[in-house]
Amino acid sequence: MQTTVPETAQAGPGLLIHSAGLLIHSAGPLEQDALAGVLRIAANARAALGQGAGIEVVVQGPGVTLLAKDSSATEAITNAGQLDVGILACGNSMRSAGMDDKDLAPGVGTVPAAIAHLARRQWDGWAYARL
Repeated sequence: MQTTVPETAQAGPGLLIHSAGLLIHSAGPLEQDALAGVLRIAANARAALGQGAGIEVVVQGPGVTLLAKDSSATEAITNAGQLDVGILACGNSMRSAGMDDKDLAPGVGTVPAAIAHLARRQWDGWAYARL
């Protein structure tokens, strides 16, 4: 079961409670296949690290549009979510793309600012990978 910890009142589901974990950062424009690849890598990390490790994928930049509920990437999003991989959209990037929380696929959470979330997770001892 995934537990959420909001960073602010604006944060939605998807933030995991773990003492440490792997934070995967995807920034910039993304093609559907690229997002599916990032989520496959997160699934592979889950298999290698086990259920005890936190794994989050934070999408920042124009690629947040692929996290929409009508996106062709929803199957990959669902599959990653079933493996207890947190999938988070940057709120600033969503605003730039004209998106609201209601536009996101089920299971996708938000953070107000990806850069602040990345910093907090690293301060908490999480490993960082940019894909």
